[in-house]
Amino acid sequence: MLGYKIYGLCKELFPINRSLTGDGVRETLNIIKREIPSLKLYEVPSGTQCFDWSIPQEWNVKEAYIIDPNGNKICDFSTNNLHLMGYSIPVNTSMNLDELNNHLYSLPDFPEAIPYITSYYKKKWGFCISHTERQRLEDGTYKVFIDSKLEDGYLTYGELIIPGKTTEEIFFSTYICHPSMANNELSGPAVVTYLAKYIKGLKERRYTYRIIFIPETIGSIMYLSKHIDVMKKNIVAGYNVTCVGDNNAYSYLPSKYGNTLSDKAALHVLKHMTGNFKSYSFLDRGSDERQYCSPNINLPICSVMRTKYGEYDEYHTSLDNLDYISEEGLNGAYEIYIKIIETLEKNYTYISNTLCEPQLGKRGLYPTTSTKDTHNVVKNMLNFLVYCDGDMDLLSIADKINVPIWDLYETIEKLNEKDLIRRE
Repeated sequence: MLGYKIYGLCKELFPINRSLTGDGVRETLNIIKREIPSLKLYEVPSGTQCFDWSIPQEWNVKEAYIIDPNGNKICDFSTNNLHLMGYSIPVNTSMNLDELNNHLYSLPDFPEAIPYITSYYKKKWGFCISHTERQRLEDGTYKVFIDSKLEDGYLTYGELIIPGKTTEEIFFSTYICHPSMANNELSGPAVVTYLAKYIKGLKERRYTYRIIFIPETIGSIMYLSKHIDVMKKNIVAGYNVTCVGDNNAYSYLPSKYGNTLSDKAALHVLKHMTGNFKSYSFLDRGSDERQYCSPNINLPICSVMRTKYGEYDEYHTSLDNLDYISEEGLNGAYEIYIKIIETLEKNYTYISNTLCEPQLGKRGLYPTTSTKDTHNVVKNMLNFLVYCDGDMDLLSIADKINVPIWDLYETIEKLNEKDLIRRE
């Protein structure tokens, strides 16, 4: 089970402060590159126009904290990077509690959690604090210190192209732009890192694989602005990988119309491997599928997750920590995506070489002793053959006859050996 390795990568990446840009993103990508040496890193300058958006300034933080009236350091960025609101401008001042409260964020419904708050596109500052600690704050003078820099720099991202026999592509996208949160932030890139290792290790690849590690939203917009023509031409299936680390039931978020090869493969694998998953509407979208499925883009991108973002109480808080994810949860999601890759790789269209139903017995394909198991084998073989007319791919046939696609691999091998079918 690879879950312990995937979890180990999450654990190593967890302390790093990440945002849309900055040194934390570079540090994260360099660790992933250590695992995938062929990963290429790119930087896009601040101010670069990307469709209707532009790359923001780079943000880096050295330290940030508040000193309370008793001289205690609170909301210390070095203790938990969620304490500082993302993209906070530098501050060095003193103020009373009423003034400070205008810059504090807490969650009354989850009093022990530190919320995750950002302000990417408006210059402001703030601190995040547990509601329990906030209620203990006393009147008096507070010293506020934020040593941060907002300046022209770069947005950094990683790209891996793994060539196959064809130029048709399978696309995997995951994001690297949140600070210390385990499921929402790190489970995606950690699982995708090990998916990349698996794909690179395949002896034969039908498809080319395009894998990217980007900041959410602005990263996908930027990447599309650079590669939209080749992506629209070549991508036949793709997945936005996020929130795949907990041990709860799986979730499926479709592409815009829910009718792509990506959707078919995801639903097939989830049905036959889990038997229990929650389906959402595209109207429930909230991650980079918004960009990949937007008008005039319309890529075949969907998502398979564990608990969907926004659907668990720990989401976007300090409670989304390393205790929330598990080796088993990560390994389960990894195995689901491996099965999806296998399904896509083996999803060919077949044509029967005979007129009418072939005589299986004279070819040694009909068992001499009939049992319930042999009956099912023959039934599946004949049901498969009846749809081998070039109109349905293997995945569609497997759905039609209600068997896992992988249960047909041996059948196809036997029929090929007897020259009863050919691959289109």
